[in-house]
Amino acid sequence: MTSAAKDSVSRTICIAGASGLVGSGLTRACLERGHQVRGTVRANTGPDKIGYLEALPGADERLKIFSADMNAEGAFDAATEGADGVFIASLVPTYKGLSGKPAREMDDEQGYAEIIMPTVNGCLNILRSAHRSGVKKIVICSSTSSTNPVPCPSVKNEVDHWSDEAEQCRAKKYTSATKTVMEKAAFRFAGEHHIRMSVFLPTMMLGPVVMPHHINGGLQALARGEPWMEKIPNNSVSVIDLRDLAAMFLAAYENPDACGRYFGVYDSWHWADIFAVLKEIMPDMPLPKPHEGEKVAATGFDHTRKQSLGVSLRDIPTILRETIEWIRTNPFTLA
Repeated sequence: MTSAAKDSVSRTICIAGASGLVGSGLTRACLERGHQVRGTVRANTGPDKIGYLEALPGADERLKIFSADMNAEGAFDAATEGADGVFIASLVPTYKGLSGKPAREMDDEQGYAEIIMPTVNGCLNILRSAHRSGVKKIVICSSTSSTNPVPCPSVKNEVDHWSDEAEQCRAKKYTSATKTVMEKAAFRFAGEHHIRMSVFLPTMMLGPVVMPHHINGGLQALARGEPWMEKIPNNSVSVIDLRDLAAMFLAAYENPDACGRYFGVYDSWHWADIFAVLKEIMPDMPLPKPHEGEKVAATGFDHTRKQSLGVSLRDIPTILRETIEWIRTNPFTLA
């Protein structure tokens, strides 16, 4: 049993980005633990998305929705007021600029102005609201894209291994550089204001979701008997179950010694191994063409810090099987 599971005290948690993939999973987990939740959504969030949040068990009594734009100074003041902790799950990747121009086609000036800094400033805006409200416990969802130094070590850890944002920009990876710049800015802010902050670094997140548009499209296609990919990529992917990621958020929030970066992954597997397990689960599924060349090694992770949180994680075969089984129940089909 995790420390989070043992904790039965009801607290008030603000979840910035409650209608997103991670945010809605966090909202579900917090309500399950008996916490009061103050969830923020963008002003243009449709009532259908809010409806899925309001339909969660416990939402009638313990969920309050706030409209907040991370680009507007002070927009999160009301949602963070009285909160014991803040979970920032609203920093979704941005792949296009204001005109629709892809990030990979930009120069550094435009990449910083339209891809990187809106997210960085948005995160700092939420942090300033939390600070004004006296919040001292914050957990942020980032990405493993901030842990890719060049050259990449055979085994990565969260403390020593950072991406070089300048190198990422030179490679036109402005979306990835956003996470690196954002994390560094957030840690500076937390240090200046004596905030205990944890940052989680996931990649592919699977498992039961709160809203239908968050279902993984590839697995959904396979469950329908349709192909996911034409060819197996010759690289690896890091995977975690959304429910386990939420449990890790809560463990970091509730553990007074938890701070810093944590990998939000169970492990990384080569895509060929992923499809081998999927073939066992669905023997009749269409298998993509084999990858070309010698099979590359999967990304290696040092799991020490992640394991220190005491959360038991589902392994990749279990994640894949449970996700497929859940999709096959047609969970969002009206009776």
